[in-house]
Amino acid sequence: MRLNASAPPHSTTRRLPLVLTAVLLLVGGLLLALPERAGAAADVLISQGRPATSSSVEDSTFGPEKAFDGVSTTRWASAEGSDPQWIRVDLGPSATVSRVKLVWEAAYAKAYRVEISADGTTWTRLANETAGNGGTDDWTGLTGRGRHLRVYGTARGTSYGYSLFSVEVYGTADTTPPTGSFTVVAAGDIAAQCTASSSSCAHPKTAALAQRIAPSFYLTMGDNQYDDALLSDFRAYYDKSWGAFKAKTRPVPGNHETYDPAGPLAGYKSYFGSIAYPQGKSYYSYDQGNWHFVALDSNSFDDAAQIQWLKDDLARNTRGCVAAYFHHPLYSSGGHGNDPVSKPVWQILYGAKADLVLNGHDHHYERFAPQDPNGRATADGIVEIVGGMGGAEPYDIETVQPNSQKRISGPYGVLKLDFTDTTYTWQYVGTDNQVKDSGPTYTCH
Repeated sequence: MRLNASAPPHSTTRRLPLVLTAVLLLVGGLLLALPERAGAAADVLISQGRPATSSSVEDSTFGPEKAFDGVSTTRWASAEGSDPQWIRVDLGPSATVSRVKLVWEAAYAKAYRVEISADGTTWTRLANETAGNGGTDDWTGLTGRGRHLRVYGTARGTSYGYSLFSVEVYGTADTTPPTGSFTVVAAGDIAAQCTASSSSCAHPKTAALAQRIAPSFYLTMGDNQYDDALLSDFRAYYDKSWGAFKAKTRPVPGNHETYDPAGPLAGYKSYFGSIAYPQGKSYYSYDQGNWHFVALDSNSFDDAAQIQWLKDDLARNTRGCVAAYFHHPLYSSGGHGNDPVSKPVWQILYGAKADLVLNGHDHHYERFAPQDPNGRATADGIVEIVGGMGGAEPYDIETVQPNSQKRISGPYGVLKLDFTDTTYTWQYVGTDNQVKDSGPTYTCH
């Protein structure tokens, strides 16, 4: 049910007893007729301060987070003049939603839906408005369960866009997350030789986005520092942005780390130290929840020692899900294209029933359907994601490869990956806080 607030009628002292009697009768009648409102006082606000994204923003001062900050004077505003537009909030692990309250600015929706989703991909309708008139819409008596909630506008009520002072979601949030759940932020091709003093410098913006997501840890997929990965450049550029969370970063090197005049990977090793060499090599592995992560150095995939280590590491693994990350992608629709140097490693990973591979090198975002090392689509294949938009100049999409499902070049951003003990999914989030793409939810092999 949607309740629109309106001003109470004027009353006089002479009519006060009669008015009080009427009000008491009205309240009693409402509580009988609308039992869901009788329990409204028990509704708990679960959306305030939660991560938010939207289809667009009018400008950076009207970001989607403004609708969830608890401040009545700030607001989200979409780009003007186009439908549809949406705003969504991540409620955390999962929640049961009973009420959604919307406070519109002058740019309101004439038609919109309130929807909920467990994975951010498949949506279930909670409420539907076809004749909106702005003001406050208070949807009560809802019954929905999921992690993500969105307001999906399909028709504007004005010639402008959509604008909300607040979106308040009420209900009950799970007190414990799904078993083994955690979030990781990943990107490759990061620190150009610039700092935040330049408005065109992207890696400070991707670093700020990565910190706002607040993951369990961060992954980098190589080419962390341009152009030759000198230690002095790491300190002057990377350290001023992504270096803020270096202690929680688990990096791998790219080809630019091999260009250091002091020696291949010299600056990389000096800067990261044991973070990048926890097992004394430029490749290593670790566990989180039910996931086994393998960090590889694709500059030396012809090194027999690394290949043997990988086979032994996977043979020892006891976790149910496997993710690997390294710089050079086996498949890519970007300027570098497919890199066969990675095929022997894919064969080993595929034989071990690995689930996910993350790469950089090409400066774009791309996701592939599950496939085998020969590029054949198969349900038991590996999902590959190219995430080389961490800050280096974008590359164009050139030759679209088979099984490529989505490609984005231009916007800088990061991968936000969500893992549980049995599943994984992700979003590609731009530095404008907009979700550019959402991946399916896959179950581990």
